[in-house]
Amino acid sequence: MITLTTDFGMVDGYVGVMKGVMLGIAPNARLLDISHQIAPQDVRQAAYVLYAVYPFFPADTIHLVVVDPGVGGERRPIALRTPAGVFVGPDNGVFSYVMARESVEAAVVLQNPLYRLARVSQTFHGRDIFAPAAAHLAAGTPIANLGPPISDLVTFAMPVLTPMPDVHRPDVIQGEVLYVDHFGNVVSSIGVLTWEADRLRWKPAFPLSAQSSPGTHERVVDVSFRADEARVRVAGREIVGLQRAYAAVAPGEVVALVGSTGHLEIAVREGSGARRLGVQSGDEVTLYIA
Repeated sequence: MITLTTDFGMVDGYVGVMKGVMLGIAPNARLLDISHQIAPQDVRQAAYVLYAVYPFFPADTIHLVVVDPGVGGERRPIALRTPAGVFVGPDNGVFSYVMARESVEAAVVLQNPLYRLARVSQTFHGRDIFAPAAAHLAAGTPIANLGPPISDLVTFAMPVLTPMPDVHRPDVIQGEVLYVDHFGNVVSSIGVLTWEADRLRWKPAFPLSAQSSPGTHERVVDVSFRADEARVRVAGREIVGLQRAYAAVAPGEVVALVGSTGHLEIAVREGSGARRLGVQSGDEVTLYIA
């Protein structure tokens, strides 16, 4: 299986021609679209969408991501293998959230001309480099054949995630807006939250800002708190209690809840939380659990 995530939209033929290239190389491949509506050149949005979906696919899936503002420049085309799947795309940080959660078993630069199209355009590496690489991997080509190994993969800064005052027993967790979905639901970096009756258990989804070394989150004591006593502050507004679903409040009301990815979300039932609160990616979100 090969999944596709791009910012190409569906008006032009860009997605279709990539599929044609892949099926010409691996006719038995199963091609599945994740999204082609990523905002143009928005690498962080693509990184989050990939982070949210890849765990639900078989571990031998190849995830092809082409959100590539640096096409034709110095950024490298890469493929990397993890226990949860193989990822193909530009080395521009789009795999940052995946690598925060998965170990990289192998990574290569896509340099071998045998696994590219004969003519490589400087403006459409999705068709000429990434699609052929994904198809050859689907057909059984070992990742090592695609090019030389690399270890200095590009990653961007992890989202803000700061437990305070004590990293082991926090009373406050500061995060940021990570993503705003199609409905205007505001997904924060504060996760992962798991329900246990009327309480929630928190463990960090990303390395902590206070101690940003890899693996720090593994040393955090499990934090458990009552959902109805928690408070969320965002855009100058305070919301009391975390809910299980949007339907916990009346239409038009603001609600803080645990979303499908286990992250803290702020929403408006049957409306747009982002529009109501005037927030965007990077804005501060704070969870008070004491």
